[in-house]
Amino acid sequence: MRVFHRVSDFTEWRRSLHGTLGFVPTMGNLHRGHASLVRRSVAQDDHTVVSIFINPTQFNSHSDYDKYPQTMAEDLELLNDHGVDAVFAPTALEMYPNGFAHKVVRTDTQHILCDAHRPGHFEGVLTVVNKLFAIVHPDNAFFGEKDFQQLLYIEEMARDLFTGVKVVRCPTEREKSGLALSSRNNRLSIEARERAAKVYQWIHYDRLSLNDLAERMKLQGMELEYFEEHWGRRFVAFWIEGVRLIDNFDVAEEKRRQPEEIL
Repeated sequence: MRVFHRVSDFTEWRRSLHGTLGFVPTMGNLHRGHASLVRRSVAQDDHTVVSIFINPTQFNSHSDYDKYPQTMAEDLELLNDHGVDAVFAPTALEMYPNGFAHKVVRTDTQHILCDAHRPGHFEGVLTVVNKLFAIVHPDNAFFGEKDFQQLLYIEEMARDLFTGVKVVRCPTEREKSGLALSSRNNRLSIEARERAAKVYQWIHYDRLSLNDLAERMKLQGMELEYFEEHWGRRFVAFWIEGVRLIDNFDVAEEKRRQPEEIL
């Protein structure tokens, strides 16, 4: 497995490839959810590239950016074990040589969900993904449905900017408790992870109003940010131990399944 830190070095290697290229963009601190995306790419494409880059432009606070876990050695070992061909791990200066001088901005922002609560977040996400698409030139790019609003925006950007990249949707991976896998989970205590998993149960199986859910979460030491339905899915964002978590699910799909099938 090759590891590249400079755009020029990666570009030279990319020119030598033949066949299809799958791409999994990440910010590192990899877990089973990332591994499922990698497996999908390895199975589908002739070559697989994974990026590891903690993108500073998508964070709303410096402290959140500084706290993001960095586990490069463990990440590279996992990716090597899963048959990845190359890892692109650039520095912030390599990705933003002129600072944040140019950005991708949605002009039809809907001001819902994370778009409303994290101003500027999606500008950072779309800008860095567009840069990565231009560098990697993948045929397919794999994204998880846990960040569903982000997934929709990236799909739209890929089409509107004629990137030629097919965005492949992959289902959310969960812990046995139902808690959606996230790199942020590592910042929680074991007890907090158990409490956070209750939110999954509540929004799936209890018919709670917004106020009911907010009150129930408050009693568990959590703070609700939003609880809404859009695009046939139910979305939630909340805070626990100073960590922000999100989740969503397809309402129609969940109605067809029994709890034991999910857990």
